[in-house]
Amino acid sequence: MDFSDINARGVVLLGCGKMGSAMLAGWLDRGLDPGAVTVLDPHPSDWVQGTGVRINADLPAAPAFALIAVKPQMMGDALPALQGLPGTLFVTVAAGTPIAAYEAAFGAHSRIVRAMPNTPAAVGQGITAIIGNGATTPDDLDLAQGILAAVGQVVRLTHEDQMDAVTGLSGSGPAYVFHMIETLAAAGEAQGLTPDLALQLARATVAGSGALAMTGEDPAQLRINVTSPNGTTQAGLEVLMPELPDLMKRTVAAAADRSRELRA
Repeated sequence: MDFSDINARGVVLLGCGKMGSAMLAGWLDRGLDPGAVTVLDPHPSDWVQGTGVRINADLPAAPAFALIAVKPQMMGDALPALQGLPGTLFVTVAAGTPIAAYEAAFGAHSRIVRAMPNTPAAVGQGITAIIGNGATTPDDLDLAQGILAAVGQVVRLTHEDQMDAVTGLSGSGPAYVFHMIETLAAAGEAQGLTPDLALQLARATVAGSGALAMTGEDPAQLRINVTSPNGTTQAGLEVLMPELPDLMKRTVAAAADRSRELRA
């Protein structure tokens, strides 16, 4: 990503907790000038203070973009700080807050991109879904995608309503995987492994399987490749497969339904 125009105009980062810090680290690694960044955060971490960015300073006159990374409950107090920025693209990674809320704060004609990242963004392995409002242009979406690619993959949605499904799948999904690691390790303990060894095996199995899945081969084929006829894996799958599809469907649906309730 070419940061030359962004470095000249400056950027604003509203909120610099875990997600905001992950974004900032990715931008700086890719060549963004720390002096071009203004961070607005009441409690900046020692790491943020050591990056060379401007902290709680006057905003640039017309920043290229402003990234909103505050918690939804802080939105009412935080957004007024970004009002009156001409020509600025607003990109929000705050969960649950619809585009309409930002249009109410900044004006109906403001260019706004709503994004839903997930926690693996903290290690540069996230995936983020984006959708723009009616005022955004293709260039705006390209800019937003470049900004968010600093922490992983980016996909584009066609309707904002899809954010609820994204929340249920990839937004909440890391917690499902972490719980699977917990339960897989516990199952290993039940078969006589020590807790430390069972956890090491479970972590590495999930991480390695995820890396293998990212090669692009069909996950069903990968499963078949591991499953010898009448072997140990088949025996395990005969227990798992009748129950897991419906359980996972209900899990994602429950999270998506809750997302709909929270924005209602």
